Amino acid sequence: MITRDTIRDLDPSGMMETVRSFPHHIKDAVRIGMSASLAIRARGIRSIIVTGLGGSAISGDLLRCFLADMLPVPFIVNRAYGLPAFVDENSLVVVSSYSGDTEETVSAHREALRRKARVLAVTSGGAVASLARRAGHPCIVIPGGFHPRAALAYSFFPILAALIRLGLVRPMSGGIGETVTLLSGMSDRLADPLSSDNQALRLASTIRGTVPVIYSSVHLEAVNLRWRGQIAENAKQLAFGNVLPEMNHNEIVGWKALPEIERSLSVVFLSDRESHRRVVHRELFTQELLRERASSISVVQSIGRSRLARTFSLVHLGDWVSLYLAAMNGEDPSPVSVIDALKEKLRTV
Repeated sequence: MITRDTIRDLDPSGMMETVRSFPHHIKDAVRIGMSASLAIRARGIRSIIVTGLGGSAISGDLLRCFLADMLPVPFIVNRAYGLPAFVDENSLVVVSSYSGDTEETVSAHREALRRKARVLAVTSGGAVASLARRAGHPCIVIPGGFHPRAALAYSFFPILAALIRLGLVRPMSGGIGETVTLLSGMSDRLADPLSSDNQALRLASTIRGTVPVIYSSVHLEAVNLRWRGQIAENAKQLAFGNVLPEMNHNEIVGWKALPEIERSLSVVFLSDRESHRRVVHRELFTQELLRERASSISVVQSIGRSRLARTFSLVHLGDWVSLYLAAMNGEDPSPVSVIDALKEKLRTV
């Protein structure tokens, strides 16, 4: 049984309290984004590239999916040391690195400067902030002291605010206000492990001891990725996933030949009312097919009126699920020792 004492003992760094504070982070992040100096020429921007890794890149993915039918120009997320060949002086390159010292992102930042792209840095400091200052490019400075994955509000909302201020996205103060209110209520419920209304704890209990496979419509692709990343980093266990309809054209066939292994997999469907009506039918058929093969099938429905609120209702729930899984696994959700060890080895080569 998970209790507050269990969580306190396994979470000395207070990751759960940080997640609980996410609605407050949103309000602060919007304030930072709307008040930051933003000396960028908006006219003639023909592409937007968010370059970053890990917790600093997921904000770009969420924006890419969230704004897919709103932006008048292409939007991509870059996770490489370099940049695509099309990036030039008409590209807006958002350099997103929470620490400011992610080596791949610093490398891509230097490439953006060589290409004379229009650069916006979002960071708490480090080399990215220094490069931006030397080049005279705007730098939105966000608070330090978090793990990058726990700073999602500060990575997402300042970029959204910048795109609004540049006239590339319509204002959405109503959606932001609804998101803060909705998530505040969610946090109060989900932070209590003794509450009978704790959806995150129930879902974590269902998928405990299995490898979760997350499926969703393609417009929730980034939320799907966030769930997998949080389960891996916080709960220290593998999670996989895919999107529909693509999954129905290949992966669905693979649920056949290894029934013993399939019984160790749990399936979670992330659902939203904006899913294409044909995808909804595909989801129902896929659930029916997998019900006899997976250890469990769970369906999670987004809540809220605005797209922003619904998106973050799923993101926030996934964060809480990963924290309860961490507690059930007896793991401290904060450390990522394998990543730290890999970075240390890379410093020697």
